[in-house]
Amino acid sequence: MAPRAYWKGTLKLSLVTCPVVLYPASTSVAKTRFHMINKETGNRLKQQMVDAETGEVVEGDQKARGYELRKGRYVEIEPEELESVQIESNHSIEIESFVPRDEIDKRYLNHPYYIAPDGKVGADAFAVIRDAMKDQDRVALARIVLTNREHVMAIEPLGKGLLGTTLRYPYELRDEADYFGDIKTPKITKDMVELAGHILDSKAAHFDPSKFKDEYEDALKALVRRKAAGKPIEVPEPEQRPSNVINLMDALKQSLKGRSAAKRGHSTARRRPSHRRAPRKAHRSTARARKAG
Repeated sequence: MAPRAYWKGTLKLSLVTCPVVLYPASTSVAKTRFHMINKETGNRLKQQMVDAETGEVVEGDQKARGYELRKGRYVEIEPEELESVQIESNHSIEIESFVPRDEIDKRYLNHPYYIAPDGKVGADAFAVIRDAMKDQDRVALARIVLTNREHVMAIEPLGKGLLGTTLRYPYELRDEADYFGDIKTPKITKDMVELAGHILDSKAAHFDPSKFKDEYEDALKALVRRKAAGKPIEVPEPEQRPSNVINLMDALKQSLKGRSAAKRGHSTARRRPSHRRAPRKAHRSTARARKAG
C-alpha cells in the first residue's frame, strides 16, 4: 500500500508545471514514548488548562489566544482576526531561483520532504526539472504554504525523485557571536596541530548512517521489556569524572598511541587465520604422499 501524501499540488518552473505530492522524509514513530499515569490506579492522566492566578480549570469556550505585551499583560487575538493574516495555500511550489549547493548554510535546514510526480501526467516535466538540476549541480529555492505558513524550500535531486527541505528564516537563528565571543585564542604549537591531524587521519571514514546506533533508545526498550516481565532493574553506579587538569601534549600522544596499538592488534587478528591453515595444508600433502606410496 502506497504511503498517504502529506501535500498535493503543482511544481512550477516558469511556464513548466507538473503535479507533485509531498511525503515527510523523517518520522519519530519508532521512538519510545511514555504517558503520564496515576501510580495508584495505573490509569492514564488527562491534562487540563488551569488559570495561573485563580487555579480554576478553564473550559474550552473560555480559552483564547493572547500575545504578551509585557509581564502579565496580554492582548487577545480573536480567531477571525487571526484568519485575516493567514496565507491561503495555492497548492503550488513556485521555484524562484537556483543557487550553488555549497552556499546554503546548514543551520537553515529544517524539515525534509520527498517530492514525487503525482501520476503519469507531468512525469516528463518532472524529469526535465530534476535532470536539469543534476546537470547544473544547483539547488532550487521555492515558496510553499504548509499549515497556513509560507516556507522557503530548498529542492534538490534525490534518486528518481526530489528532496525538498524547508528552510528557517534568519530571525529563527541565533547569532553565533553571542556564544563564541568569549572563546579565547590561545597559542597552539605546530606539533600539537600535527599530532591532532594524525588522530583525525586515523579516524577517517565515509558518512554511513546505517552505522548510527541510538544506544539510549535501545536501553529504553530493554528497560521496558525487563519491567514488563517483572525483572529487577539495576541502577549502575555513577561514573567518576576525570580531572579537568590535563597536559594537552601528553593527551594527544596517548590518543595517537592508543589508535596505533588498536590498529596493530586488528591487523594481527586478521593475519592469524593464515598461520593456522598452514599445518593443515602440510598434513594433507603428507597424507597424499603416503597414499601415492
